[in-house]
Amino acid sequence: MKHITCIEDLRALHKRRVPRAFFDYADRGSYAEETLQANSSDLKKIRFRQRILVDVSKRDPSTTILGEPAALPLILAPVGLLGMQHGDGEIHACRAAQAAGIPFTQSTMSICSIEDIAASVEKPFWFQLYVMKDRGFIKSLIERAIAAKCSALVLTVDLQVIGQRHADIKNGMTVPPEWSLGKLIDFATRPAWVSGVLQGKRRTFGNLMGHLKGTDDITALSTWIGTQFDTSLNWKDVDWIRSIWPGKLILKGILDVEDAEIAAKTGAQAIVVSNHGGRQLDGAPSTIAVLPEIVDSVGSHLEVMFDGGIRSGQDVMRALALGAKSCMIGRAYAYGVGAGGQAGVAKAIDIIKNELLTTMGLCGVNTIAEIDEKVIAD
Repeated sequence: MKHITCIEDLRALHKRRVPRAFFDYADRGSYAEETLQANSSDLKKIRFRQRILVDVSKRDPSTTILGEPAALPLILAPVGLLGMQHGDGEIHACRAAQAAGIPFTQSTMSICSIEDIAASVEKPFWFQLYVMKDRGFIKSLIERAIAAKCSALVLTVDLQVIGQRHADIKNGMTVPPEWSLGKLIDFATRPAWVSGVLQGKRRTFGNLMGHLKGTDDITALSTWIGTQFDTSLNWKDVDWIRSIWPGKLILKGILDVEDAEIAAKTGAQAIVVSNHGGRQLDGAPSTIAVLPEIVDSVGSHLEVMFDGGIRSGQDVMRALALGAKSCMIGRAYAYGVGAGGQAGVAKAIDIIKNELLTTMGLCGVNTIAEIDEKVIAD
């Protein structure tokens, strides 16, 4: 990790170390990837005001997230299949986040289970929920998150219909992988990855396998998953989840002001402005394009978090300047998982922290609270 200087370096290392199907799963978006690309390109269009001769000797990137202290305005977003990027990838990522003093969010579609992570870390983490047709299973999943003392529930609300990801189809992406000559060759050239995954606790969806009747083998489980995404999901289901979950609730996947205003009335403590990393509705606006109007509308009622396209501390600064209270990163740390497990994630967090501190200094601000639209050039 000594010569890794930026998130793109981690991405390149991840691409070399991990089989193509799993790298592409983390890296690519849906359809023509217009929204995926817009998330990053629209952030880069925002320019800073460089300020001089300001005392910035006491810069402090710490803040609070949902009332809890955080060393950075940063959250590790839910990312599925981290345990196929690196053995026990979810545990590695959670440990790195907790060491850095920021939240980690476990995906429903993790390889490690809720219980695996809870037994391997010292502090509570966040749990992300996909609502499926089997409401009995979803209720039990929420109860497992409660038992594991998860400190927030992140309800993803933008996956009723799944956007097609061309790369996954072309790569024959499955968990565990379907074997072919090409995959065998791909895996054989990455012995460190193979060894790490084989030594991991699991190689299939830990939150699902063994917790559902009739899905004791991977074929049956895959069939079940394919039938479970619920197109009838609506705002009443949020009320139902709220009735079960006693803690902090975050709604992830808000991209429209009208939806944000409805979300603010649900009792949720926060929303995440997100387009699922450009993996769902292709042709949707970038998250940074809609962030300001959503903040103007509901920012005084709940915390507005930002997700989508962040690859640097400069990007974090841009989102904060336009009103976000904190930012989620997904691909940026997933690259770190694939590049080097816990050390890779720690490196990703450290890169973003140092870039944020430098940008704060060159814009003449010392605290997160000082970051607003005044740091943006006209």
